[in-house]
Parts: sequence; C-alpha cells; structure tokens
Amino acid sequence: MKKILSALVLSTILFSFTSFQPNFTGTWKLNESKSDLGQFGARGAASKIVIDQKADAISITKTAASFDGGETTNTETLLFSGAESETTVFGSAKKKSILKWSADGNTMTVSYGIAIERNGQSFDLKGTESWALSADGKTITISTAMTTPQGELNTKAVYEK
Repeated sequence: MKKILSALVLSTILFSFTSFQPNFTGTWKLNESKSDLGQFGARGAASKIVIDQKADAISITKTAASFDGGETTNTETLLFSGAESETTVFGSAKKKSILKWSADGNTMTVSYGIAIERNGQSFDLKGTESWALSADGKTITISTAMTTPQGELNTKAVYEK
C-alpha cells in the first residue's frame, strides 16, 4: 500500500511541474483587419503559415509576397531544446533562431538574427517573435519587435485557421 501511495504522490508531483505546450499545427491565413502590420502593411507579413509541430521541434512554412510581385515560400525548423537553428532566407541571407517557451508554457518566443548582404553592403536584422495560440485554438497572434538599420519595427499579425 505504501508503494502505491508513494507512486501516486510522485506522479502527482511530476504532473504538476509538467508544462503543456499549445499545439500550433495547422494552416493559418493572415487576417489583415485584426492585425497591426505597421508601415509595410500586408507586404511585411506572411499571407499563409503552415505549421507541423512534433514532440521536439516545430516546422514553420511561411508564404509571403516577394519583391518581384510574386510569392515566396520559406520553411524553418525550430528546436524545442533551445538549440540554435539556421535557415536561408531572402535568397542567400542566413537567419539564426532560438525558440524558448514561456514559464507557463503558453507562449513561444523566437529570437533571431539575419545577416543580409546586397550589392556589396551588409547589415543585420535582429528581432523577437512572440507566438500565442488562443484558448479555442483557432487564432495565432504573432507580436514582432525588430531592429533594422532604419530603426525599430513593431507589428502584430493575427492568423486564423
């Protein structure tokens, strides 16, 4: 009886310290009317995001308007371990990202840096994206704070299933 009681108490304690992360898996479309996209408007945000979340990582595919008027698609895989991930964006620029979960497990924050070289010039973009899933699982809000050579840029993009 003592072993059963001990096992029950131990499992209760472990269960109470386990944080449950929201599952962002799905296809999400930008809702421009609920978003605050700053000076670039919808050109500065992905029109569609497809997410595949596994136990140890999340794969995010973003489709956005390209500089030539068409569409561009980019996929990055972020690790839940907190290890740095590297992705190629904007042609050949390197984006390095680290994902961290909030203490309560409800929000993921992606810190990133992008090293861009164009026409013999180079510059860095640094930023953070805070991803929050609504309680009903039908809306993702991504709040972004980015530092660019032109200054700070803060946006809020709302996506719906």
